[in-house]
Amino acid sequence: MDEARKITILGIGNSLYSDEGLGVQILPRLQEALKDIGNLEFVDGTTEGMQLLGPVEATRSLIIIDAVNAGKDPGTQIRLEKEEIPSFNGIKMSVHQIGFQEVVSAAQLRDRLPERMVMFGIQPASLDLGTELSETVQSAVPELIGRIRRQLREWREV
Repeated sequence: MDEARKITILGIGNSLYSDEGLGVQILPRLQEALKDIGNLEFVDGTTEGMQLLGPVEATRSLIIIDAVNAGKDPGTQIRLEKEEIPSFNGIKMSVHQIGFQEVVSAAQLRDRLPERMVMFGIQPASLDLGTELSETVQSAVPELIGRIRRQLREWREV
């Protein structure tokens, strides 16, 4: 894999709490939908916390997929650029869980953030115990996949 052109797609979340599992749940669908695009690395981040520091620091281009609580209507698409990501946090299911915000902060402190970084997410409709995405979020997934595809095309054209 050409490391300079590699793009890492990191799905994060807890798949035991409905929409909180968005990033992990859609990784297989993304792999299928993007199989025509080369040099992609897919990382299932589940709730790994600081163990995600390695994959984050090892790429120049990173797309993160997560449920994002931005106070919007359920199902709303969220896109955050590199500078905006530390100010947002994925949804923590407990006070002990290390969020992706801490991973970004650690990479930033070590001056090893990816050159290009975008977070795509959907405002959750349900955080209830359950392994399925809500209908609201499920219906927003095709648009999310389209947005990720457009982002990949944009980066490859540069």
